[in-house]
Amino acid sequence: MDTIKAEANAVIQKVSDKVSEALAPQTPFQQNTPSIISHDHEYLTSNTGNRLFDNHNSLKVGPRGPVLLEDQFYREKIGAFDHERMPERVVHARGNAAHGYFQCYESQAAITRAHFLQDPNVKTPVFLRFSTVAGSRGSTDTPRDVRGFAVRFYTQEGNWDLVGNNIPVFFIQDAIKFPDVIHAVKPEPHNEIPQAASAHDNFWDFISLMPETTHMVMWVMSDRGLPRSQSMMEGFGVHTHRLINDKNESRYVKFHWKPVLGVHSTVWDETNKISGKDPDYHRRDLWESIERGDYPEWELGFQVFDDEMAAKFDFDYLDSTKIVPEELVPVKMVGKMVLNKNPDNYYAETEQVAFHLGNIVTGIDHTNDPLLQGRLFSYIDTQLNRFNSSNYQQLPINRPVCPVRNHIQDGFMRFENMKGRVNYEPNSFNPKGCPYTTSFSNRAFVTYPAMEQGPKIKHRSESFNDHFSQATLFYNSLSEAEKDHLVDALRFELGKVETKYIRERMVDRLNHVDNTLSKRVAAGLGLPGPKEPVGVNHGRSSPALSQANHIKHTAKARKIAIIVREGFDFDQVSAFQKIVKDAGAHYEVISKWLGNVKASNGREIEAEKNFNTTVSVFYDGVFIPGGSHIDQLKETGEAIFFVAESFKHCKTIALAGEAVQMLAAARIDGLTTSSSVATVDHGVVTTESSTGDNFNQFGKLFIEGVGSH
Repeated sequence: MDTIKAEANAVIQKVSDKVSEALAPQTPFQQNTPSIISHDHEYLTSNTGNRLFDNHNSLKVGPRGPVLLEDQFYREKIGAFDHERMPERVVHARGNAAHGYFQCYESQAAITRAHFLQDPNVKTPVFLRFSTVAGSRGSTDTPRDVRGFAVRFYTQEGNWDLVGNNIPVFFIQDAIKFPDVIHAVKPEPHNEIPQAASAHDNFWDFISLMPETTHMVMWVMSDRGLPRSQSMMEGFGVHTHRLINDKNESRYVKFHWKPVLGVHSTVWDETNKISGKDPDYHRRDLWESIERGDYPEWELGFQVFDDEMAAKFDFDYLDSTKIVPEELVPVKMVGKMVLNKNPDNYYAETEQVAFHLGNIVTGIDHTNDPLLQGRLFSYIDTQLNRFNSSNYQQLPINRPVCPVRNHIQDGFMRFENMKGRVNYEPNSFNPKGCPYTTSFSNRAFVTYPAMEQGPKIKHRSESFNDHFSQATLFYNSLSEAEKDHLVDALRFELGKVETKYIRERMVDRLNHVDNTLSKRVAAGLGLPGPKEPVGVNHGRSSPALSQANHIKHTAKARKIAIIVREGFDFDQVSAFQKIVKDAGAHYEVISKWLGNVKASNGREIEAEKNFNTTVSVFYDGVFIPGGSHIDQLKETGEAIFFVAESFKHCKTIALAGEAVQMLAAARIDGLTTSSSVATVDHGVVTTESSTGDNFNQFGKLFIEGVGSH
């Protein structure tokens, strides 16, 4: 006990020093407040005028304890932020969703009592909403951004909302900074520019002043910020949660969603063109995949550890800017989620779904992660603002599948109250006073009785202070191509920053991650690179962090372009279509015009798209058959550009017979092409044969290339 008091007194002394500084004599108050508030040379205050001495930490029980509802300044700040938009979400405004189900592989009774994780024969309904973060509801699907990955489980014991992202960490450690990071990334308030983009001064000014954001920035600037499709990105719970079993034993857990199709991204040039040609690209892809039966799938994985294991970590597991490397705690797959139904109505379901981290079920519980603690307040407050009523949980998309019995009543849009005279508890009128509370042994949710001790303080634990080791770990884990893309992204983003000293600060920040990285970025910005590293790169890596290690080598659900004009080889197209279908992919026939196109043998095929309505960036590969139509395609600028752009974006290109001539037309030189057997060189597959085993090998090489892209 004496040790606890000593530690508390030391922390209190640090806080007292900050308080003394904050209470020092200051400039007299302005008597006449202008209608437009200026932030020049003024002190930060609450809305009631209280000067604030800490705007970085919520009030907690000790440095690592739970956040207290008593913190009126946090509640005022986050509450105002939650109510900034009506009815559009402040963040995650642009989204799309789908229904499906989850099945566990085997009972997880040893670690959790959660009902839906016990019986592998039970299919638990789910609703998954994807979203971008920074853009408005009318923005594009494909900016460089974090993606929301929010899953609702409609379990037999209530709704569980696993509200995460496609990146396992976040920008900040304490929820009190959430309004700041979102204000910084949103369009700048004086001109509402730019939309759905982080390449501007405000964002990078904030990032350069907040070292804790470094790890997250590395992820967003990597290929993870440009997913190929929603079905090809990972999902993460971000926070550390608890699992509770029937013995009331607690373990910590990190949640992971691993896509069955692997993790794939687009390249920057490709992304920009997709955004301009089809701003609905991701939502269209998900919708069409489900409609044709290519149901997206993810495996749910647990990283489970206890206090003894956590004590050996060189980071704090309560810090949301940190991962638990899979080398320390492997991810165990416990079940699979399948999306198999599109919403019947976008507004009623996708827009009105109201996720909340406080929606949990017995067997799962929260930890003292200060970002998680803050979100528990913020999410319900946001929904109250969006719906202007506390009755949003009665909407069909938000209702649990199990019975709801309580005495909450009335209010705007209330359409179901309990019957009878009783609207309170306890009571004498209903049998046994029903509805009544029950016990942990009878499946009630009971908060895990974790012991908490410490002073009430606004202070961050010293164990949260390492902001660069895991950023370096992430950088070291990337393939060389991924590192090149990261450097290019940082050069672009910082190149759009007009204020030179912000660019200089970011180069210095990157030097804390890796000296070579900072020098490469500086060179692209016309700045002198740092001569010496701030610290020595620790050299550690984690293979799980590189997308190159998440390729599943499958062409399932991929889209292939087949380009033809009059006089194409019908047999080659027929054989290739079968190869594509057998691989689980699908194709679209493209020509100069829509409608039927005649082959060299007089048969016809329908062109579903033409060069005015589609472009190469919508496809994962392209096939051009042989035949006399090549003479026309060589003179068709759109076809030439289609091939050249596909090659530029590393798409697999299949050319049969005379179609090899399209390489010269597209000025793609120096490749080895087919002589007597199917050949592949730099993603270009060629063959002279139109049928038989050689053509089958040609198709196999093409499918392998598509699956690796």
